[in-house]
Amino acid sequence: MGRRRGIMSESFKYELAKDLGFYDTVKEEGWGAIRSRDAGNMVKRAIELAELQLAQQNNRTK
Repeated sequence: MGRRRGIMSESFKYELAKDLGFYDTVKEEGWGAIRSRDAGNMVKRAIELAELQLAQQNNRTK
C-alpha cells in the first residue's frame, strides 16, 4: 500500500504551526515531534479556515 498524499500543502502546514505556536518544534525535530493535541489543533484550525473561506465564497455569489 502506498503512502497517502496529504491534502494540505507543506507551506500551509508550516503557516498553521507558526500560528499555533509549535513551528520551532517542527523546524528542529520534524512533524513527528509534535504532540497529538497540536496535530489535532492544526486540523481543527484548517477546517475552521476552510469553512470561513466557503462562507465568504457563498456570500459573494448571493
